[in-house]
Amino acid sequence: MKLTTLLVFSSFFTASAFGVSPRTSVAKSPGAFKKPAFRKDSAATSPLFRDPTAVRGGAVPGWAAYNDQLDKNPLTAKACTSLVGWALGDFLAQIFISGGPFDMQRFITLSVFGFIYHGPSGHYFYNWLDSKIPGTEAKDVALKVAIDQICWCPIFMSVFFFYLGLVNGDSLSTIGSKIKNDLLSACQGSWKVWPIVHAVNFKFISTKHRLVFINSVQVAFNMFLSLIGTKK
Repeated sequence: MKLTTLLVFSSFFTASAFGVSPRTSVAKSPGAFKKPAFRKDSAATSPLFRDPTAVRGGAVPGWAAYNDQLDKNPLTAKACTSLVGWALGDFLAQIFISGGPFDMQRFITLSVFGFIYHGPSGHYFYNWLDSKIPGTEAKDVALKVAIDQICWCPIFMSVFFFYLGLVNGDSLSTIGSKIKNDLLSACQGSWKVWPIVHAVNFKFISTKHRLVFINSVQVAFNMFLSLIGTKK
């Protein structure tokens, strides 16, 4: 329950970072409007903001450079994004949940998975999905969520377990048993969290930012995956 709450909260918090915020009504009365404390054109003189010409999005260091890389080298940028997300997820899982000595091999294994599979596969899959279903109406979002969770989720989880088995030197029969025993549990964990996250994702987030949004939320979910993936 705590993991689900953290994931849902993270999704809406991250969505707000991309400019998604609830609309509020303001009473139109004399003197109701005041000059904002910070304006975009005064960001350069404010100690809370960096050079607005170098940082797109105000006070987020490197956001403009990251967006440039998404435009110029989208596959590499998204692979690196997933590397960070998976590394952070396993690091937090080992520190706060697993306990015991830090397992560097496990940390590297999961970080590499984020880099070589999660980022690249997400790049191609979400580009393809958005090209086939370009709308953001409720029916379009619902269809995208259904395809993601019913079709993509089992494939992704199977590849995840297969990858871990290969890295650990397990036989194909052992890997098959792992998938058979844990695939449903992994998918059920996903179905409790990701439908609402992807509803926000497909409704409000641009195609090129899908992976950074997913990884910002998935840090918490990766804690779950790192535990179930390394379970004996």
